[in-house]
Amino acid sequence: MHRLLALIIFLSCAMHAEAEVQIAEFCPDPYLYDDADEYLVLSGTGSLEGITISDGEGGFRFPAGTKINGLLTIARSGTAFKQTHGKFPDFEWLDYSPQVRNVITGDTLRLANGKDNLMLYRNGLLIQEVAWPDDVKPREGQVHYFENGTWDKRPLMIGQSRFAPAVFRNVSVTTFVSPDCSGYMFSYAVNQSSDEILLNVYEFSSPLMADMLIEAHVRDVDVRVLLEGGPVGGISPEEKGIIRIMTDRGIPVLVMLSQTGNPAPYRYDHAKYVVIDRKATLLTSENFKYSGFPPEGLNGNRGWGVYLEDPALAEYFSTVYMTDYNGKSVTAYNGSAGNLEPIPSRKHTVDFPPEYFTGATVRPVIAPDTSYQITSLINSAERSIEIEQAYITNETPSRLNPFLAAAINASRRGVHVRVLLDSYWFNIEDERDNDEMADMINRISISENLPLEARCADLPMLDVDKIHNKGVIVDDRLVLVSSINWNSVSPDFNREAGVIIDHPGVASYFLEVFEDDWNPTINSSEVETGYLKTATAVIVLVFLLLIYYQRQRV
Repeated sequence: MHRLLALIIFLSCAMHAEAEVQIAEFCPDPYLYDDADEYLVLSGTGSLEGITISDGEGGFRFPAGTKINGLLTIARSGTAFKQTHGKFPDFEWLDYSPQVRNVITGDTLRLANGKDNLMLYRNGLLIQEVAWPDDVKPREGQVHYFENGTWDKRPLMIGQSRFAPAVFRNVSVTTFVSPDCSGYMFSYAVNQSSDEILLNVYEFSSPLMADMLIEAHVRDVDVRVLLEGGPVGGISPEEKGIIRIMTDRGIPVLVMLSQTGNPAPYRYDHAKYVVIDRKATLLTSENFKYSGFPPEGLNGNRGWGVYLEDPALAEYFSTVYMTDYNGKSVTAYNGSAGNLEPIPSRKHTVDFPPEYFTGATVRPVIAPDTSYQITSLINSAERSIEIEQAYITNETPSRLNPFLAAAINASRRGVHVRVLLDSYWFNIEDERDNDEMADMINRISISENLPLEARCADLPMLDVDKIHNKGVIVDDRLVLVSSINWNSVSPDFNREAGVIIDHPGVASYFLEVFEDDWNPTINSSEVETGYLKTATAVIVLVFLLLIYYQRQRV
């Protein structure tokens, strides 16, 4: 009896293992010519006897005795797949590569780009089917993933990472803001290093920050620099000059840049962080320029930053860094001779020095991998949301930015929401930018009677060059510090880095900064003319009062 029961359990487990075989990943529209590197991945355990893959016109099955234990990659051309991914697949369905085993083909499988389907059969029985554009949305370079019974809706591209959410507790946090104390905190972080500095930033042109890295390199710290190779407007002459100085002094500088036939996995490497000795991480909204990290007492942008001391968290960011640093689209760059960035000339009063806190809970936010956590953060709000952004752009003229939509929906359930935007000239000069965005938000608030308000910052009164921040505060406890802009590219197509910090003291620090930035402000629809109108109104009022007073005396 016991043997019979054991046999039944064994057969049941074997059948269950075979049933687990499924299409877990596929890319029908890769970048190489004629889509030679299109592929699919099966997941599961057990025998592949009787498994057939088809699109209704062509397909293949596996040689007798083939088994799967985890993931199995099948590509149209093994050679083309290796060109794109740096390794051979397990099988190929066209015989291009002697190093790769062949499946047994019928009519040749060709995955159409815009509309097609994939079907998995076991012994002629349809087990799984995916169709596009019905089940997944096609896009050149996009990889489709099947997890937990559903197809991932995110536009994840070839070569991108897929880091999972993580939580780190009892993290020590030093808060800082630009322009007040960001330069000091970068100097402090670099001076703590004794072994390694891993630096990733969109733009780097500060001579002072470069000198600090060179000094660390001279004392035998392994300094590595990863930059965006094609920023908007190109690498500036000032940045090229700084890169040349660092490389001449022995610091390797790599840039992420699309190569011929090998596009970069991200539209931009827009992250801004430094890992120190795999023990601490400095993360900010600011580029490594004088505008983001001015010398102490000089002016620059408003931005938020944190210095996070926790080895496990630092190891997480180190893994992100090394994944990108070793990517196929990353290459060495030596820069060229150029004029150095001039030091700011305008003074700035330090209102917000760094503050140190312990016992924080920190969740990394990596774009595009886990940028959806920003929506979850906003949706979690019960009382208040403060949003300070360089700018917000909607998805389409009729579709709101998804983060903004979540914030407005929060106000509809009674959460008090404030949105503060930059008013620097290039963010208010067009017909669809920050002042119109603030007006639109306020119109929604008035029409629905919501606890919702938007403003553009009064930069002269704040004594900062511009608002370059990408921050959120929720319920006076949760804070987002990040490089993620609120547009249609940054969360889904850029490499970005941020953290959500759960700590009332950290939230209180940034809330105090936000309140200072919020008041005073200028009306969003009168950014350019507000001061003139106000002064004119005061003069007219004084003039009328004088006339009234004279007439009363008469």
